[in-house]
Amino acid sequence: MTAAKAPDVTFRMMRYEDIPEVCAIEIESFATPWSEQAFMNELTHNQFAHYVVMEHEGRLIGYGGMWVIIDEAHVTNIAVTGEFRGRKLGERMLAELGDRARRLGANRITLEVRPSNVVARRLYEKFGFEAVGIRPGYYSDNGEDAIIMWAELPFGNHT
Repeated sequence: MTAAKAPDVTFRMMRYEDIPEVCAIEIESFATPWSEQAFMNELTHNQFAHYVVMEHEGRLIGYGGMWVIIDEAHVTNIAVTGEFRGRKLGERMLAELGDRARRLGANRITLEVRPSNVVARRLYEKFGFEAVGIRPGYYSDNGEDAIIMWAELPFGNHT
């Protein structure tokens, strides 16, 4: 079986009216999804927050977020709706976040990932992220640790 072709996508900043669709993707993607209020707070009260949506033919199919503080970016979440997974769209979103972080003055980028999320860990390693530490019991749903990863910006060749 061959992988489905990556669809043409566009990126834009997340808007308030995107939050219900973003939350639907969040619920299907994560054991402890963020609430609509959490995203609303990020968009209205967090001066460091930058959230991007990915669209295909006018439909929101993914999103990503980060905080950019001085010269560092911290990825908060990346998700793609189930029917579009496996088409390198998470990779495209991570590249988009990295490009935007660099334009905003970041030289480095960090994130946390579950040790059990092998697909995400491989993606991050492909972009040059290296594990530098552990946050014990980070995930509230099951007490799983988080691996802290860092990479330099701009990302190197990740194809």
